[in-house]
Amino acid sequence: MYARNVSMHMKSNTFTDFNRTFNSEVLPLLRKQKGFRDTIMLVTPGEKEVQAISFWDEKENATAYNTSAYPQVLKSFEKFIEGTPQVKTFEVAYSTLHKLPVYATA
Repeated sequence: MYARNVSMHMKSNTFTDFNRTFNSEVLPLLRKQKGFRDTIMLVTPGEKEVQAISFWDEKENATAYNTSAYPQVLKSFEKFIEGTPQVKTFEVAYSTLHKLPVYATA
């Protein structure tokens, strides 16, 4: 399994609209993507930082999403975020949420 971590900085007083847009536009789009498994959004109360982590069954599906649907997601969020979101992709080594076995890379 693979994870995409997107780090974003919100404009002031936009989280409610950002969250509404995520639930009404972005989440349905994610659910239509091949290999999409889950997403988690982390926020720090009172701060502007948002971490959005999406989980994918294979690296190829995460990569395909990055080039096909992610530009549309960025367009949906452009009025709520400052700067360019930073994206990192990880191989998931262990997850109790997804009942994955421990993965050793050594």
